[in-house]
Amino acid sequence: MFTNFYRKLTDPFKRSIRNKLILTMTLLAVLPVIAMTAMAAENARSSMEEEIMQTNRANMNWASVYLGEQFARMNNIIYSIQISDELHQYLALNMEAPAASRFDEQKAVFNMLNSVYYSAGNYVFGVELYLKELDTLFTFNSMESRIRTVNDVPAGYHELFDQHKDFTIINDSNDSEKFHMTRSMNRFEDQAQIGAISLEIKWAEFDQTLELLDSRGEYSAYIADGTGHPVYQPNKEIQPSAEALEKLAQTNNNSGFIRTAKEYVFYHSIDPSGLRLIKVVPDHVINESALATMKYGLVVGGLATLISIGLAAFLAWQTSKPIVRLANSMKGIQLIKDKELVRSGRVDEIGLLEKNLHGMASRIREHIRENYHMNLEKRTAELKALQSQIHPHFLQNTLQMIGGMVYSQKPADSYRVIRALSEMFRYIVRAPDGLVPLQAELDQLEHYMLIQKQRFASRLEYTLDVEEGLGNCYIPKLSLQPIVENAFVHGLEKKQGEWKLEIEVTREDEQVIICIRDNGVGMDAGTLAEIQSRLSRLSRQGDRVWNSGTSIGLINAASRIVMHFGPAYGMKMESGEGQGTRVTVVIPCDTGGETG
Repeated sequence: MFTNFYRKLTDPFKRSIRNKLILTMTLLAVLPVIAMTAMAAENARSSMEEEIMQTNRANMNWASVYLGEQFARMNNIIYSIQISDELHQYLALNMEAPAASRFDEQKAVFNMLNSVYYSAGNYVFGVELYLKELDTLFTFNSMESRIRTVNDVPAGYHELFDQHKDFTIINDSNDSEKFHMTRSMNRFEDQAQIGAISLEIKWAEFDQTLELLDSRGEYSAYIADGTGHPVYQPNKEIQPSAEALEKLAQTNNNSGFIRTAKEYVFYHSIDPSGLRLIKVVPDHVINESALATMKYGLVVGGLATLISIGLAAFLAWQTSKPIVRLANSMKGIQLIKDKELVRSGRVDEIGLLEKNLHGMASRIREHIRENYHMNLEKRTAELKALQSQIHPHFLQNTLQMIGGMVYSQKPADSYRVIRALSEMFRYIVRAPDGLVPLQAELDQLEHYMLIQKQRFASRLEYTLDVEEGLGNCYIPKLSLQPIVENAFVHGLEKKQGEWKLEIEVTREDEQVIICIRDNGVGMDAGTLAEIQSRLSRLSRQGDRVWNSGTSIGLINAASRIVMHFGPAYGMKMESGEGQGTRVTVVIPCDTGGETG
């Protein structure tokens, strides 16, 4: 592969003196400019990289501190509920306490949650208090306010209790714009989990801070879990790569910087939430800073390149002008059609080459014409040889059938058969030997089937279905009759009971599909594979005449189709033992009526 690529790259310069001169002078002028531009661009990129790293480290530090303060404020809301007198008085009631007392304490807790909810701020959507030992869940939000008894741990609290965590932050399963901040309530004596307090909070509370980190719109700042995977990300156009996520999961530092192949990743922990603040800076942002320097270098390099190309083209033109003229003269020579070319009239070596070249081209054209006529005559002889193999095969079968009918059938029936046979011979003798209309071929098949139906009477069921407008398409003469003959000889005549033969002619795009089906004995897999192999080889060797084998009529008919229309057309066969045989003929929808 590399050798082919190298050859394609160097061939234009090996074959052209003009191209060699242009390439040499262009390289001498352009290479120094490219080197200087690259050095300047790299210096600018390094400076910009250092500036971005220092700026982002500082910004990540203050942003994480501010986010930590916001989470601490939310924690304070939870703590205010946890240390409230109303909650402690409710928990102090035993199970035997009067219902009225329990109702009063529940109402006091509910009023306390109401007060906390309205004083928390617009970023808090709801407050929940779950008491595990009492199977009670207090809910207060903008949509509902109720107290209910639950028999199992509610959804959203499983991670807290199953993994014995003190604190969780989980995205809302129904709304990605919200999350639940939940803290466990533990008994002082044995630290057993007796319940939990959960706040339903809008992520939008942190948008202003994240937008400041993403001020240019080409960065991506988001809040992540401990492994670095996004928990909340307003700008989802820029995602961290798999390499960055893998490295973030392995870091244990509170803050730092990670460099990958395509990005710069800054991270900082957000206390006391256990989350991380992540900022992704794509590599192209830093590289763009070097574009300004590169533009000036490109302008200078472009001017130098244009001047060198112009100078090289002028020198190459003067040096290689006679050689190029001779090459153009060679391009104008056509070996198929005669064409008068104007000679330069030179008397030097170039003129001698030009004179000999034109004489050689004239002799080659004559040789091509002779070879073409020889091949054309050979092809015509092969087509006629194919037809001569088909005619005796058909005549022998038909005459045997008529001989039996003369002694056993009425004269009128014999006359119809003889008339049908007469029409068939008229078609064979008078119709062109090349292509004929499909309707003429189907009429010939109708004469043949009249004879067969007369012979086999009610035992044979025959149907012909032709899509309208296809009769004017062209097909090689006597292409269908050998297929039907094979259906009788190799399929139906060996079958007991009722015979069926169906012919269907349809159109698919620009092709005519002729399907011939019988319900005969079919053929075994080996015989079918042999015939299919020979039909397949016809598509690769369409000019070959098959003159041996047990199915000579069918194979030769297929060969004629391929020889006339090309390897895209021909014949296919499907069969199975006891399942009958299906032959499909594919021809073009319109050939223009060419004959040969």
